Amino acid sequence: METAVSRHFGEIALAPAGQRSIPGRYEHDGVPINLDLSIGEHDRLDEACLHKVDYRLRFLPELIDSARERIAQDLRDEDSPAVEYRHFHCQNLQDGKVREVFGVESPDEVDDNRFVQALRLTKVGIYPGQPERYFVLGFTLGEGFTDEVLLAAADEDGVVDDEVEWE
Repeated sequence: METAVSRHFGEIALAPAGQRSIPGRYEHDGVPINLDLSIGEHDRLDEACLHKVDYRLRFLPELIDSARERIAQDLRDEDSPAVEYRHFHCQNLQDGKVREVFGVESPDEVDDNRFVQALRLTKVGIYPGQPERYFVLGFTLGEGFTDEVLLAAADEDGVVDDEVEWE
């Protein structure tokens, strides 16, 4: 079987078709980020596809910034998933946890800026067979604090979708 080497995913067996998920790693600001290259049932993973994935990941820092901007914009809409996520996670916090996660003394001090700064990118899903939803970035408020994720998606050109979801 033919293989190709990816900077972020290592050596990968190229296959004509078949659903699979390939784990990888990316380091952003000294923090390792899990990558998940998802190949659909009818998608073809070839060397050109893998090269494109590695090329697009060069721009991941800009994509992360764009996703954070989109989340910040969504915080202005009281009915958005980002506002619901913040409310859900801040409503019952004890002072020690507020200080640990947000760097302030009480939940009332968690403004939009502090909330967005506290979000940590934990995983990036890459879907080469879906150009309109090529990247899915999962943000959380920290391990051990929540297993809920705020998701932002972007197309293959790195344009962040206008919908942020909570999962």
